[in-house]
Amino acid sequence: MNGNEVYRFATRIMGSVAQQAIRKAGLTLDQIDLLIPHQANVRIIQSAAKNLKLPDEKVFVNLDRYGNTSAASIPIALCEAVESGRLKPGARVVFAAFGAGLTWAAAVVHWQPLPPTVQRSRWMRFVRWLRLTLAPLHSWYRRTIRRVDTAVGEVTGDSEDKTRNKQQGTGGREQATDDNE
Repeated sequence: MNGNEVYRFATRIMGSVAQQAIRKAGLTLDQIDLLIPHQANVRIIQSAAKNLKLPDEKVFVNLDRYGNTSAASIPIALCEAVESGRLKPGARVVFAAFGAGLTWAAAVVHWQPLPPTVQRSRWMRFVRWLRLTLAPLHSWYRRTIRRVDTAVGEVTGDSEDKTRNKQQGTGGREQATDDNE
Protein backbone atom coordinates (compact mmCIF):
# COMPACT_ATOMS: atom_id res chain seq x y z
CA MET A 1 0.00 0.00 0.00
CA ASN A 2 1.41 3.37 -1.02
CA GLY A 3 1.36 5.92 1.82
CA ASN A 4 1.04 8.90 -0.54
CA GLU A 5 -1.98 7.37 -2.26
CA VAL A 6 -3.64 6.63 1.08
CA TYR A 7 -3.00 10.22 2.18
CA ARG A 8 -4.53 11.63 -1.02
CA PHE A 9 -7.50 9.28 -0.72
CA ALA A 10 -8.07 10.19 2.94
CA THR A 11 -7.83 13.95 2.41
CA ARG A 12 -10.25 13.75 -0.50
CA ILE A 13 -12.76 11.37 1.05
CA MET A 14 -12.88 12.78 4.60
CA GLY A 15 -14.31 16.13 3.53
CA SER A 16 -16.62 14.75 0.84
CA VAL A 17 -18.12 12.01 3.02
CA ALA A 18 -18.77 14.56 5.80
CA GLN A 19 -20.46 16.91 3.30
CA GLN A 20 -22.60 14.06 1.99
CA ALA A 21 -23.74 13.10 5.48
CA ILE A 22 -24.54 16.73 6.35
CA ARG A 23 -26.53 17.12 3.14
CA LYS A 24 -28.45 13.86 3.71
CA ALA A 25 -29.28 15.03 7.25
CA GLY A 26 -30.85 18.14 5.73
CA LEU A 27 -28.33 20.46 7.36
CA THR A 28 -25.74 22.97 6.24
CA LEU A 29 -22.13 23.29 7.37
CA ASP A 30 -23.09 26.35 9.43
CA GLN A 31 -25.41 24.19 11.52
CA ILE A 32 -22.64 21.78 12.48
CA ASP A 33 -21.18 22.38 15.94
CA LEU A 34 -18.34 19.86 15.92
CA LEU A 35 -16.50 17.52 13.55
CA ILE A 36 -14.97 14.44 15.16
CA PRO A 37 -12.89 12.77 12.46
CA HIS A 38 -10.93 9.53 12.54
CA GLN A 39 -7.67 10.44 14.27
CA ALA A 40 -5.25 8.91 11.77
CA ASN A 41 -3.02 11.83 10.83
CA VAL A 42 -3.13 15.50 11.81
CA ARG A 43 -2.49 16.65 8.22
CA ILE A 44 -5.47 14.61 7.00
CA ILE A 45 -7.68 16.17 9.69
CA GLN A 46 -6.45 19.68 8.85
CA SER A 47 -7.04 19.06 5.15
CA ALA A 48 -10.60 17.82 5.78
CA ALA A 49 -11.33 20.87 7.96
CA LYS A 50 -9.93 23.14 5.26
CA ASN A 51 -12.04 21.46 2.55
CA LEU A 52 -15.12 21.89 4.75
CA LYS A 53 -14.10 25.46 5.62
CA LEU A 54 -14.51 24.67 9.31
CA PRO A 55 -12.61 26.73 11.89
CA ASP A 56 -10.25 24.87 14.23
CA GLU A 57 -12.62 25.26 17.19
CA LYS A 58 -15.21 23.14 15.34
CA VAL A 59 -12.79 20.25 14.76
CA PHE A 60 -11.86 17.92 17.62
CA VAL A 61 -8.31 16.55 17.57
CA ASN A 62 -6.70 14.35 20.24
CA LEU A 63 -4.12 12.71 17.99
CA ASP A 64 -1.30 14.41 19.89
CA ARG A 65 -2.24 12.53 23.08
CA TYR A 66 -2.90 9.03 21.75
CA GLY A 67 -1.69 8.72 18.18
CA ASN A 68 -3.73 6.67 15.73
CA THR A 69 -5.86 4.35 17.85
CA SER A 70 -7.48 2.81 14.78
CA ALA A 71 -11.16 1.91 15.20
CA ALA A 72 -11.20 3.36 18.73
CA SER A 73 -10.20 6.88 17.64
CA ILE A 74 -13.70 8.32 17.23
CA PRO A 75 -15.16 6.83 20.45
CA ILE A 76 -12.14 8.08 22.42
CA ALA A 77 -12.44 11.54 20.84
CA LEU A 78 -16.19 11.56 21.55
CA CYS A 79 -15.62 10.82 25.24
CA GLU A 80 -12.97 13.52 25.47
CA ALA A 81 -15.18 16.06 23.68
CA VAL A 82 -17.99 15.42 26.17
CA GLU A 83 -15.66 15.50 29.19
CA SER A 84 -13.97 18.72 28.06
CA GLY A 85 -17.29 20.44 27.42
CA ARG A 86 -16.72 20.89 23.70
CA LEU A 87 -19.73 18.72 22.94
CA LYS A 88 -22.82 20.04 24.65
CA PRO A 89 -26.40 18.71 24.71
CA GLY A 90 -28.28 19.66 21.56
CA ALA A 91 -25.10 20.00 19.48
CA ARG A 92 -24.92 18.60 15.98
CA VAL A 93 -21.79 16.55 15.52
CA VAL A 94 -20.34 14.89 12.43
CA PHE A 95 -18.28 11.72 12.70
CA ALA A 96 -16.18 10.97 9.62
CA ALA A 97 -13.81 8.05 9.17
CA PHE A 98 -11.90 5.95 6.69
CA GLY A 99 -10.23 2.63 7.22
CA ALA A 100 -8.92 -0.66 5.96
CA GLY A 101 -9.57 -1.48 2.34
CA LEU A 102 -10.10 2.23 1.65
CA THR A 103 -13.55 2.15 3.24
CA TRP A 104 -15.21 5.22 4.66
CA ALA A 105 -18.30 6.36 6.53
CA ALA A 106 -19.82 9.41 8.16
CA ALA A 107 -22.72 10.14 10.46
CA VAL A 108 -24.45 13.25 11.72
CA VAL A 109 -25.74 13.02 15.28
CA HIS A 110 -27.91 15.38 17.28
CA TRP A 111 -26.15 14.95 20.61
CA GLN A 112 -28.30 14.41 23.68
CA PRO A 113 -27.07 13.78 27.20
CA LEU A 114 -27.45 10.37 28.71
CA PRO A 115 -30.44 9.95 31.00
CA PRO A 116 -29.56 10.29 34.67
CA THR A 117 -28.46 7.08 36.29
CA VAL A 118 -30.54 5.59 39.04
CA GLN A 119 -28.90 6.18 42.39
CA ARG A 120 -28.53 2.93 44.30
CA SER A 121 -29.26 2.78 48.01
CA ARG A 122 -26.38 2.52 50.44
CA TRP A 123 -27.29 -1.09 51.10
CA MET A 124 -27.18 -2.03 47.41
CA ARG A 125 -23.88 -0.19 46.94
CA PHE A 126 -22.48 -2.13 49.92
CA VAL A 127 -23.74 -5.45 48.55
CA ARG A 128 -22.19 -4.70 45.16
CA TRP A 129 -18.89 -3.69 46.77
CA LEU A 130 -18.92 -6.82 48.91
CA ARG A 131 -19.56 -9.10 45.92
CA LEU A 132 -16.76 -7.47 43.92
CA THR A 133 -14.39 -7.62 46.88
CA LEU A 134 -15.15 -11.25 47.63
CA ALA A 135 -15.12 -12.41 43.99
CA PRO A 136 -11.44 -13.46 44.06
CA LEU A 137 -12.04 -15.41 47.27
CA HIS A 138 -15.08 -17.10 45.74
CA SER A 139 -13.06 -18.05 42.65
CA TRP A 140 -10.28 -19.43 44.82
CA TYR A 141 -12.81 -21.47 46.83
CA ARG A 142 -14.39 -22.94 43.67
CA ARG A 143 -10.98 -23.84 42.20
CA THR A 144 -9.96 -25.47 45.48
CA ILE A 145 -13.15 -27.54 45.63
CA ARG A 146 -12.56 -28.73 42.04
CA ARG A 147 -8.97 -29.66 42.88
CA VAL A 148 -10.05 -31.55 45.99
CA ASP A 149 -12.77 -33.38 44.04
CA THR A 150 -10.20 -34.33 41.41
CA ALA A 151 -7.67 -35.46 44.02
CA VAL A 152 -10.25 -37.50 45.95
CA GLY A 153 -11.46 -39.05 42.70
CA GLU A 154 -7.90 -40.07 41.82
CA VAL A 155 -7.36 -41.64 45.25
CA THR A 156 -10.62 -43.62 45.18
CA GLY A 157 -10.35 -44.48 41.50
CA ASP A 158 -13.53 -42.60 40.60
CA SER A 159 -11.76 -40.49 38.01
CA GLU A 160 -10.56 -43.61 36.15
CA ASP A 161 -14.10 -44.99 36.07
CA LYS A 162 -15.41 -41.69 34.71
CA THR A 163 -12.67 -41.60 32.06
CA ARG A 164 -13.38 -45.19 31.04
CA ASN A 165 -17.14 -44.52 30.87
CA LYS A 166 -16.56 -41.43 28.72
CA GLN A 167 -14.39 -43.45 26.35
CA GLN A 168 -17.11 -46.10 26.14
CA GLY A 169 -19.68 -43.41 25.45
CA THR A 170 -21.71 -43.88 28.61
CA GLY A 171 -20.84 -40.45 29.99
CA GLY A 172 -20.45 -41.82 33.51
CA ARG A 173 -23.79 -43.68 33.53
CA GLU A 174 -24.00 -47.40 33.98
CA GLN A 175 -25.29 -49.19 30.91
CA ALA A 176 -28.34 -51.39 31.35
CA THR A 177 -27.74 -55.02 30.43
CA ASP A 178 -30.20 -57.80 29.83
CA ASP A 179 -29.28 -60.86 31.94
CA ASN A 180 -31.59 -63.16 29.94
CA GLU A 181 -29.29 -63.28 26.94
